[in-house]
Amino acid sequence: MTDPQPEPGPEPLVARFGERVRISESFGETTADVAAADWIEVLTFVRDCGYVFFDWLTGVDDQPEGFHVVAHVYDPESRRQLLVRTHVPLADPRLPSAVDVYRGANWHERETYEMFGVTFDGHPYLVPLLLPDGFEGHPLRKDFILAARVAKPWPGAKEPGESGHGAPSRRRTLPPGVPADWGSPDA
Repeated sequence: MTDPQPEPGPEPLVARFGERVRISESFGETTADVAAADWIEVLTFVRDCGYVFFDWLTGVDDQPEGFHVVAHVYDPESRRQLLVRTHVPLADPRLPSAVDVYRGANWHERETYEMFGVTFDGHPYLVPLLLPDGFEGHPLRKDFILAARVAKPWPGAKEPGESGHGAPSRRRTLPPGVPADWGSPDA
């Protein structure tokens, strides 16, 4: 009986990029943190090492510093997955597009552009994907004001919890992040 071959891990990535990549393990996930300047080179390298399946890409708001952009790739031969993560600054959230490396990144980059405002340089068609025409802002940013409850009151006759039975009504407050001068919740 032959010994099974060890699963390929992040060793080739560390051997190739050295201290330019930081590997961590958390909850069974391997994450490779890289500089934005190394984003495309690292994604190309891991693709060529067998991580040929592009699963998803998204942004993570890390204000006030900026955003993390995370790509999840998979190696079907070894059944290993890898998160490749980089950081872009809040002042100029830009990153080279990964569409030439993984064609499946196209819609994911468009969604991340629309929801977080991260621009992917070189993307073939970086236009809004989900929100209606004319929508202003980036709704998944922590600083985006969710003012729907201020602009349009609750559709029922009473606020939730104000049935007139049982416990007294909760104190009415504005939704988080809504400036005080945007109107009173009692109006």
